[in-house]
Amino acid sequence: MQWAALAALKEKNQGRSILSLFDTPNRASEFSAQTGDMLFDYSKTNLDAETRDALLALVEAADAPAKCAAMFGGEAINDTEGRAVLHTALRNLDGGPVYVDGFDVMPGIHATLERMRIYANHIRNSDITDVVNIGIGGSDLGPAMAVQALSPYHDGPRCHFVSNVDGAHIADVLRGLEAKTTLVIVASKTFTTIETMTNARTAKAWMQAQGGDASAQFAALSTSEEKTRDFGIPPERVFGFEDWVGGRYSLWGPIGLSLMIAIGPDRFDAFLRGGQEMDRHFQTAQGVGNLPVMLALVGIWHAQVCGYASRAVLPYDQRLARLPDYFQQLEMESNGKAVQMDGTPVDVSSGPIVWGAAGTNGQHAFYQLIHQGTRIVPCEFMIAAEGHEPDLAHHHQLLIANCLAQSEALMRGRSLEEARAKMEAAGLSGDELERQARHRVFTGDRPSTTLAYPRLDPFVLGQIVALYEHRVFVEGVILGINSFDQWGVELGKELATSLQPIIEGHADASEKDGSTAALVGFLHQHQKQEG
Repeated sequence: MQWAALAALKEKNQGRSILSLFDTPNRASEFSAQTGDMLFDYSKTNLDAETRDALLALVEAADAPAKCAAMFGGEAINDTEGRAVLHTALRNLDGGPVYVDGFDVMPGIHATLERMRIYANHIRNSDITDVVNIGIGGSDLGPAMAVQALSPYHDGPRCHFVSNVDGAHIADVLRGLEAKTTLVIVASKTFTTIETMTNARTAKAWMQAQGGDASAQFAALSTSEEKTRDFGIPPERVFGFEDWVGGRYSLWGPIGLSLMIAIGPDRFDAFLRGGQEMDRHFQTAQGVGNLPVMLALVGIWHAQVCGYASRAVLPYDQRLARLPDYFQQLEMESNGKAVQMDGTPVDVSSGPIVWGAAGTNGQHAFYQLIHQGTRIVPCEFMIAAEGHEPDLAHHHQLLIANCLAQSEALMRGRSLEEARAKMEAAGLSGDELERQARHRVFTGDRPSTTLAYPRLDPFVLGQIVALYEHRVFVEGVILGINSFDQWGVELGKELATSLQPIIEGHADASEKDGSTAALVGFLHQHQKQEG
C-alpha cells in the first residue's frame, strides 16, 4: 500500500519543478540533515514534506529500527547463511560488549586490532619500502580506495594493490619493486579464492627468484591457519576475522592492514572512530535528522518510485577517485537481488546501477549525458570545505565552484527562450538561431544531493563509508532484501572451474553450448598460432 501511495505522490508532483520548491522559505535547511560537521543536503530533489513523510512511513512499516537493533545486537540477520552481521563491532573501540550466540566478541576484536598495531609498527620501522596487497572484491576495493583517499597522511611504506587474475596486473605492480624490501599481504578469508591464490603464488615465486625471503615477507588476512601455514606463513603473521564480517564490509578489520601500515595505527583508529560516530548517529538520530535514513529514502524515491535506473557518485576530490567503485560493490552486491528474504519476488525494482568518477574529470566525460541526455541520472555530489594543499587553495576554490555549479545547473537548466536570447546575442537570426538554440537547451529539473564536510581526513572517511553502509542496509530492509549475501557471484565461479580443464586442453568442449565451444576453439587456435 505504501508503494501505491508513493506512486500517487509521484504523479501528483509530476508537473512541479525542483526549483519551484525553493519558493518555500528555509527549503535548504529543512531538507538537509547534519551530524557534527557533516552536512547532507537533499533539497535539490523533488521531495516535499508530504512525500518525505510517506517515505518515512516505509521505514516504520519495514520495522527498520528493530532490524537495526538486531544487527548491532549480533542477531543472525543474514538468514540465508545463518550469520550475524557485525562489521560495526570492528569499529566499536570504546563501546560495550557485543554478543553472538551468548559470546562477547569484543575481546577477540580488540586483541586482533592490537596485534595489527604491533605488526604495523614493526613494518613501519623496518626496511620494508613497499607493501603489495593481494585480494579481490572487498579484500581489494576497500583498502585500495582508502589508501588513495588518505594519501596526505602516508608516512609508512608505499602500498600497491593486485586483484585481477590477468597476469598483466601483477606483472605491472611488481615491475620496479625491490623484492628484498617488499611485504606481500595475501587477503582471502578462506585462503582458497582462485584469483587471489594464483596471484599469491606468482608473487611468492617472484620474491624467491629476486632474492627476497618469502618465509619472512608474507602476511595473511585469513581465517584458515592450516592453509596459510601450508603456504609458508606462520600464525603470528596471520590476522583473521569471523564469518559475520562480509567481504565488502571488511575494511574496518584485518583487511585494512595495508591502510594501517600506510598511515599508522593512531590514524587508523581515527578512521574507526569516524565509523563508530556514524553508527551512534544512525542508532540514535530520529527521522529526518538521521543521515543514513534520509540518504536511503532519497535513493528509494529515485530508484524504486521514480524509476531512475542508475545513480552517479561524484566526489569532488581526486583522492576519492576509487570511491564510486567501492560504493558500486557495496550497493550492487548487497541489493542487486530479485527475491525477498522469504524467497518471494521483489515487487519493485531492486538496487540501482551505481557508477561515477571524481570531479572535475567527469565533467569532460559523461556530464553531457546527465545534463542533456534522455535518461535522468540522480547525482550524489561530495565536497570538502578545504583541501590539504594550502598553497594551492585557489585550486580548491575552483573545485568547489564547479561542484556547486553542476548541481545548480542540473536543477535550474536553461529554457529555449534563454537559449534563443543567448544565440541572438551571439549575432544569429532566423532558422539558424532556432537550430542552434535548441542544441543549448537544458531541461533541468534533474535531482542531486550534496554531502559536505570540512576536510577529508581519516575520521571523515570513516563517517562517509559507514554512512553509505547504513544507507544500503536501510534500503535493503525497505525492499525486504538480504543485503548481506551474494549468491549471484557463485554460478560464474562454478562454470569457470568446469571450463578451466577445457581451456588448458585437458578436456573437450563438446558438452558446452555452441557459442562457448566456438569461442574455446577460436582461442585455442590462436594460442597455437602464437606458440
